[in-house]
Amino acid sequence: MDNIRLFLIMALAYTGFLLWQAWQDDYVQPQQVQNKNTAQESAKTGNGSAGQSVPEVPTVANIDSATPQVAKPTDAAKPVVKGQLVTVTTDTLKVSIDTRGGTIVETLLLKYPVSIQQPDVKYRLMSRSPDDFFISQNGLLGAENQEAPTHESLFSSSQTRYTLQDGQEQLAVDLVWTGKSGVKVTKRYTFTRGSHKVDLENIVENASSEPWQVREYRQLQRGKPTKKRNGMMGRAFVGGVSWDPEDKYQKYDFDDLKAGKLNKEVTHGWIAMIQHYFLAAEIPPPQEPRHFYSKGLANGHYVIGAYSPAVNIAPGASHSFSGSIYMGPKDQDTLEHIAEGLDLVVDYGWLTLLAKPMYEILSWINSVVGNWGWTILIFTVLIKAVFFKLSETSYRSMAKMRNLTPRIQALKDRYGDDKQRMQQAMMELYKESGANPLGGCLPMLVQMPFFIALYWVLMESVELRQAPWILWIKDLSVMDPYYVLPVIMGISMFIQQKLNPAPPDPMQAKLMMALPFVFTVMFAFFPSGLVLYWVANNILSITQQWIITRRIEKQAATAKK
Repeated sequence: MDNIRLFLIMALAYTGFLLWQAWQDDYVQPQQVQNKNTAQESAKTGNGSAGQSVPEVPTVANIDSATPQVAKPTDAAKPVVKGQLVTVTTDTLKVSIDTRGGTIVETLLLKYPVSIQQPDVKYRLMSRSPDDFFISQNGLLGAENQEAPTHESLFSSSQTRYTLQDGQEQLAVDLVWTGKSGVKVTKRYTFTRGSHKVDLENIVENASSEPWQVREYRQLQRGKPTKKRNGMMGRAFVGGVSWDPEDKYQKYDFDDLKAGKLNKEVTHGWIAMIQHYFLAAEIPPPQEPRHFYSKGLANGHYVIGAYSPAVNIAPGASHSFSGSIYMGPKDQDTLEHIAEGLDLVVDYGWLTLLAKPMYEILSWINSVVGNWGWTILIFTVLIKAVFFKLSETSYRSMAKMRNLTPRIQALKDRYGDDKQRMQQAMMELYKESGANPLGGCLPMLVQMPFFIALYWVLMESVELRQAPWILWIKDLSVMDPYYVLPVIMGISMFIQQKLNPAPPDPMQAKLMMALPFVFTVMFAFFPSGLVLYWVANNILSITQQWIITRRIEKQAATAKK
C-alpha cells in the first residue's frame, strides 16, 4: 500500500510537471508576436534581408529531376530580380503575393487577433521575417532546353491591391508570365468569402511552335522556430505533416524534413506545415497523382512539397494545374470538409480515441450554451457522472482505510521494524474489515488518461483561443491573470488531502501535504480553461467523498455500539 501510494504521488507530480512544461512552451507569445510585426513592416518596405532572394530552386530545371533541387552556391551571387507585392484583402485573409514567383510571402488572419489586448493586430501566419520565416511557393519545371517559370521568375499583375467587395463571393487575382518562345503562364489565385482556402491554378497556354513538356511543383518553406523546445511531453508539434490513403497521417520534424524522409508517390493526399492552432496546407486535386518530398536548404530553411507528373502540351493547346492552399485555423469541422484526413492536424497523439469524442461532446454542449467556460463545467459534471460508481468505490475504500488508520498505527508501534509480521498483521486486518488498499488507487489510475486527453483537447482546440468565461476570465486559453482559479484549486486539493487517510510513513505524509502547494504554483501558468475543469472536478469530488466518508463513519460507529 505504501509503495503504491508513493507511486501515485510521483506519477501525479510528474504528470503535472510535464503538463506545466508543455504549457510553458506553448504559450506566452504576445511579446514575441509584437516583435515579429516590427520585422513584418521592414519586410513590406523591402528593407533588410527579409525580402531578399532565397536561392533554393535551380535556374536549370530538368523535367526528369527527382525534386526541385537546392541551388548551387554560385547561384547566390547572381543578380536578384526584384518583384513587387500584390495585396489581397478578403473578410478572412490579408495576403501579400510577391510578383517574383507569385509566392505568398505574408498571410494575416483577420478574424484572429494576436491577443485580446491587441484586437487590431491580426495574427500573422506566414511572413518573410527572418525570425518567423514561412512562405508558400509554386512554379513549373520544364524540359532542359525549355524555359519555364519557377518561383524565381518575374510575373506581372494588372494592379497591386485587390479587395473582396461587399456582395462579392469570389475574387480572382491573376499573375502573368510570358516566355521568349511564346508560352504564357497565368497564375490565378481565387479567394472565397468566409473561407481560408484559396484555389490556385497555373494555366499554361502554349503559343509556341514546339510541344512543351512541364510539371508543376508546390512547396511550403519555413525556418525553424527560434523558441527552444523542451519537456518530454513536448509542446504542440511544429513541423511538416502529410496524409495519404496508404500511410495515413504522418508527422515530420525539422530533422526529418532535412533528411528527406518524405519521398513517395501519392494519389489523393495533402501536405502541410503546422503549428499551435494554425496551419498552411497544399491540397492537390484528389484524383491526380503527386510526388511528395521534403528537404533542407542551404540557408537553414526546410521544405515540404509536391510535384505533378510531366504533362505534354501541344502547340496551340493549353493545360491547367489546379489545387488549393489552406491558410488558417485548425477548425476541425471546416478541415474535414476540405480534404480527407485534414482534421487530423488537430493532433491528440495516442489519446485520440478518447480526445476526439470529448471534443465532439464539448462542441455540442457549446453549441447549446454558447460559452466555453460553462461548457467545461457542464462537461465536468458529465465526466463525474460517468465515473460516479468508480469514484464511489474509490472513496468507500479510502473511508474504510481512514477508519483503520489508528489500528494500522498501533500495529506499526507493536511490530516496529519487523516488516514481515507487520505486513501479515495488516493483511489480516484488511481481510477482517473488508478494506482493499488498492481500492482507492486503481480508480484514480483509470481516470488519469481521461484527464490527459482533456488536457490535449483544451490545448489543441482553437475554439478556446480568446474565448471568455465570466468576470476576469477573458481568455480560457491563457493563464488566470489574477491566479484566482489556481488558488481555489490548491485549497480544494488540500481539503481532499484531509478527507483521505494519512499515509503511515512520515515522509509520504509530508509529500502529500506539499502537493497542493506545488500544484498551485504549476497551475498558475496553465490555461484557465484547464484549471477551471480541475477546480470543478475537485469540488464535485470533495462533495461526493465527504458524503461517502460520513456514511462509512456512521456505519462504523453503529457497529461499535
